[in-house]
Amino acid sequence: MAITVKLDDLLHDRRMTLTELADRVGMTLANLSILKTGKARAIRFSTLDAICEALSCQPGDLLRFEPAQEEHERPAAASKRSASR
Repeated sequence: MAITVKLDDLLHDRRMTLTELADRVGMTLANLSILKTGKARAIRFSTLDAICEALSCQPGDLLRFEPAQEEHERPAAASKRSASR
């Protein structure tokens, strides 16, 4: 997936445990762990809001876009096709 979660980095920077964050945002430790390990497929805005509030961060501090390799290759392949016409 092209979106990665940097929750582990933010927790480390703030010297906070996942358990403490779970208590602050009212989520189960299991659900936060799924988010932290990158196994979550979605996040509710209310959850994102609560995490950002607890960590004093912006959503962009928590999420990162990392395009997959094949996405980089597609535009190049398209430009080769148009150059050969």
